[in-house]
Amino acid sequence: MKIGFIGGGNMGGALIGGLMSSCCAPEDITLFEKNMARADEFKEKGVNTVSSAAEVEAASEIIVFSVKPNVIDSVLSEMKGFNDKIYLSIAAGVTVAHLEEMLGADKKIVRAMPNTPAQVGCGMTVITPNKNLTDEETAEVEKILSGVGATEVMPEKFMSVATALHGSSPAYVYMFIDAMADAGVSYGLTKAQALKLAAQAVEGSAKMVLESGVHPEQLKDNVCSPGGTTIAAVCDLEENGFRAVVQSAVRACVDKAEEMSK
Repeated sequence: MKIGFIGGGNMGGALIGGLMSSCCAPEDITLFEKNMARADEFKEKGVNTVSSAAEVEAASEIIVFSVKPNVIDSVLSEMKGFNDKIYLSIAAGVTVAHLEEMLGADKKIVRAMPNTPAQVGCGMTVITPNKNLTDEETAEVEKILSGVGATEVMPEKFMSVATALHGSSPAYVYMFIDAMADAGVSYGLTKAQALKLAAQAVEGSAKMVLESGVHPEQLKDNVCSPGGTTIAAVCDLEENGFRAVVQSAVRACVDKAEEMSK
């Protein structure tokens, strides 16, 4: 499978790295990246770098638009549009309908939303294919994106809430980790020590949710001994509106995502 990328920034670069470590030889990947220093980094790894978006389209079976939303229209306008190719956009807020308007409603189009942990191979990507893709083609797209983490196919109407729950949420989690670490520093730990303890706890807790099959509420209860330290902390979080604040942040993110998609 020949895969092309228009844009090799943080997310595009993460996807390219994931592909090379999982299922693709570097020579099967074509990249157009305006930043020459960045392009040279990939060229040194064996990736086929070219000088235009049109060259990526011509050389690839799947074309990935890994550019910012404010420049994607200029990129789409350079595409000829082929019915035997798959066009995959990871530009935030750019709808399937808009991509079809620019490329043609008969084209095979996928909208996807990855997140930044893809850069360390632990990402989450939500995928919405249009009606022109077969199940086999959708599975091929999932295979590509699974190189940098987990995937989930869902209707586009859920893309905004998915953005809030996985696309933007790493920022909330970083704030949580940093807040815990600062509290540790106030008791004499170094920031590095405190960050390690907090981050490892978050990673392990997430893994427990994903792999144990136990509801997070039960996992929380399992840590809370009667009259113990953990239940004291949990009660304090509840009294200070922890759940309400998190849910409010998710709603704010959904509202902004909906606004961007209009």
